Amino acid sequence: MNTTSKTDTSVFKRLRRDHGKAIADFNLIEAGDKIMVCLSGGKDSYTMLDLLLHSQRVAPIDFEIVAVNLDQKQPGFPEHVLPEYLASKKVAYEIVEEDTYSIVIDKIPEGKTTCGLCSRLRRGILYRTANRLGATKIALGHHADDLLETLLLNLFHGGVMKSMPAKLHSDNGEHVVIRPLVYCREKDIEHYSTQQQFPIIPCNLCGSQPNLQRAAMKQLLQQWEKEDPSRIASMLTALTQVVPSHLLDNTLYNFDDNTRATAPASKPQAEFFGVPILEV
Repeated sequence: MNTTSKTDTSVFKRLRRDHGKAIADFNLIEAGDKIMVCLSGGKDSYTMLDLLLHSQRVAPIDFEIVAVNLDQKQPGFPEHVLPEYLASKKVAYEIVEEDTYSIVIDKIPEGKTTCGLCSRLRRGILYRTANRLGATKIALGHHADDLLETLLLNLFHGGVMKSMPAKLHSDNGEHVVIRPLVYCREKDIEHYSTQQQFPIIPCNLCGSQPNLQRAAMKQLLQQWEKEDPSRIASMLTALTQVVPSHLLDNTLYNFDDNTRATAPASKPQAEFFGVPILEV
């Protein structure tokens, strides 16, 4: 860490605790795993890599980490930044060069959001890369605020009660995607990223689009948190406390027999590689 102030230390401890709890709750890392860490150059993926490297140092099990960046050939992309950073950290890495930028610009009309096509193209490339590298897990840097934004997007615009899982098995069963930051708040990640002075690379393809519905969800959540900070905490807790009998999905609950379609999983005390997780 670059500083030793009480505030900075508490943020790092909170991130480390939340990261460890996610690993424990969803069994995200196992002995012998080779984790492909998707590094975009943004604050979230830098923080995820830092936390995974910390876990690798302290865990009683062995697992590998390889950082992968997809160079999408956006004009002005600073190709030197990530290789220099990863080399300085002595992290194994690979830069995958695929011109998805030209495809997205060609296929999406001007003024329309590019995220949908861009994410589908990236996913396919990353899956192929994971196969080639022999990766057992693919780590993405989505955090707790991303989960809530996705929940609201699906609720308001998709007509489905759905967010992002901490662990996702691909449809063909070949890949396991993990999100080690699902319990981490974006404000903590921003603080840590600034403190660590990560060399941030902005996404000029989609990050600057003003008409994204996700941006509207982010603003809504920020306003709610200003009005009542406990509201966001309650929403995050709600993602882990679903009551199928009080919804309308009869594939999850048999309303005739008054029984769950699937038995609820028990929730033992969370442990991080065998060590109970304590509050900061």
